Amino acid sequence: MGSLGALMKHPDDFYPLLKLKMAARHAEKQIPSEPHWAFCFSMLHKVSRSFALVIQQLDTRLRNAVCIFYLVLRALDTVEDDTSIATDVKVPILKEFYRHIYNRDWHFSCGTKEYKVLMDEFHHVSTAFLELEKGYQEAIEDITRRMGAGMAKFICKEVETVDDYDEYCHYVAGLVGLGLSKLFHAYGSEDLAPDSLSNSMGLFLQKTNIIRDYLEDINEIPKSRMFWPRQIWSKYVNKLEDLKYEENSVRAVQCLNDMITNALTHMDDCLKYMSALRDPSIFRFCAIPQIMAIGTLALCYNNIEVFRGVVKMRRGLTAKVIDRTSAMADVYGAFYDFSCMLKAKVDNNDPNAQKTISRLDSILKTCRDSGVLNERKSYIIQNQSNYTPLLAVLLFIILAITFANLSPNWPNN
Repeated sequence: MGSLGALMKHPDDFYPLLKLKMAARHAEKQIPSEPHWAFCFSMLHKVSRSFALVIQQLDTRLRNAVCIFYLVLRALDTVEDDTSIATDVKVPILKEFYRHIYNRDWHFSCGTKEYKVLMDEFHHVSTAFLELEKGYQEAIEDITRRMGAGMAKFICKEVETVDDYDEYCHYVAGLVGLGLSKLFHAYGSEDLAPDSLSNSMGLFLQKTNIIRDYLEDINEIPKSRMFWPRQIWSKYVNKLEDLKYEENSVRAVQCLNDMITNALTHMDDCLKYMSALRDPSIFRFCAIPQIMAIGTLALCYNNIEVFRGVVKMRRGLTAKVIDRTSAMADVYGAFYDFSCMLKAKVDNNDPNAQKTISRLDSILKTCRDSGVLNERKSYIIQNQSNYTPLLAVLLFIILAITFANLSPNWPNN
């Protein structure tokens, strides 16, 4: 639930963290009893606890379809990510994966840890997929086919230009946005969103992940797979791995800021997409990851730690985003605050400073023009001092322990 130090600095994180913990336990208790569905939802919790939480607040019909869509694409991604698989084996599997989802007997051993379990027991996913309504099956098959073909293309192709970068991100994430829009439409609560907006929803998340995961990806064993476009990084270093070396710190940060500035181009489309959603649970499902993405970019911008370790939002702030995102006003507020945070970090000497500021100003204007910023209290940018007496924090902890002891269902820490 976060360290004592983090709670001392941000004591108002405590209640959202407690609610998140309770919600996660409740979601785990809602796992269906049928073996194949039990496997799917249990696996969902293992590969993405936060994503599982927002999926399970969807209506049952849509929840099941989104769960299977996610696991099918996660399995496809596991094949793509496993650098130990020979290219002549991997490419045909990627291209034919959309056929395998109809085969209850198919499986392919690859990946590690929980992803290996997913691949070894993929028949559970196929069995659940075959129980979905026809409209959901067709949408999942179509996106899986297109994504597998795109992944296969980039197994044999480097990301050289920014156009290549956008194309790769379209295949692995933009198509997810298109697929989800199809599922929402098939469910009956949403109009079919324009492909360009759906694509941007995926690209914004994927580019954030690619930026944040530089060090993990460059150190991948047995060999790295990187998707930073040469057109960007070659302006700063001769080889992409040079960015992680201390002597290149200034140029590494400039390259990082260039990558983040590129990702900001999708923010306007994301706001347009989310503002058109009508179903509250679908809205939360879409909005929470987008807020997490802009928050992550704000932390990564101008931050050499991207090349030294892991940069991510603290758990307490993540819990607040999940707890306090329920309407478009919350999205405008979060985008505004994180954009202000990012803008405050822009160094005028950065080669892309003016471009970065211009894109942020566009987002800030969109958020201001919404007319809702004055209606909410920011939980991201706080004016008050972070110092809080230790006694208050200890009181929170004592209350948590008391609550845990009173509740027979509370998990052991």
